[in-house]
Amino acid sequence: MSLEIAILTISDSRTEASDTSGAYLAEALATAGHQLHEKVICRDDKYLIRALVAAWIADPGVDVVMITGGTGFTGRDVTPEAVLPLLDKKMDGFGELFRSLSFDEIATSAIQSRAVAGVANATVVFCLPGSTGACRTAWQQIIEAQLDINTKPCNLATLLPRFNEI
Repeated sequence: MSLEIAILTISDSRTEASDTSGAYLAEALATAGHQLHEKVICRDDKYLIRALVAAWIADPGVDVVMITGGTGFTGRDVTPEAVLPLLDKKMDGFGELFRSLSFDEIATSAIQSRAVAGVANATVVFCLPGSTGACRTAWQQIIEAQLDINTKPCNLATLLPRFNEI
C-alpha cells in the first residue's frame, strides 16, 4: 500500500541544498514505496507551521505528514506548540518510544526531545527532531514499520481508513 506523504522541514537556516533531514526522509519513503506529496522548508514560526500542516491535514490526498525540526527547547523551537492543537488524537507512545530508542544513541540528551505524533482528520502527523540521525532513528525503528501494511500485529497504514469512523 503506497501512501502520500508530505514532508515539512522547520528551519531558519536550511535550504533545499542543506536540508539533509528532509532529503533523508524523502529518500526513505520513496525506497519504502510511498509517494512524496510535497516537501517544504518553513522558518520557525508557529502560525506558518500550523497553516501548512492544517492545509495538508485538510487535503484528502495526504495520508501522512512528517515534520523535522523545531522540537527542542530553544525560544525558536515551536513545532509541538504549532501542531498539537491540530491533532484529534495524540499518539503518546510515539514520543515515549522515540526517546527510549534515542537514549541508546545520545544518552541523557534524549530528554531534550519533544518528538510527538498523532492523528488529525485521518492524517497521521509525526514531529521529529531536526537532526538527520534522529530522523533515521524514527524512520528505521518506528515509522517505516507502522506505514507498512505487512507489520503485525497492527500498523497505522491499515487503520488509516478507519480514523474517521463515527
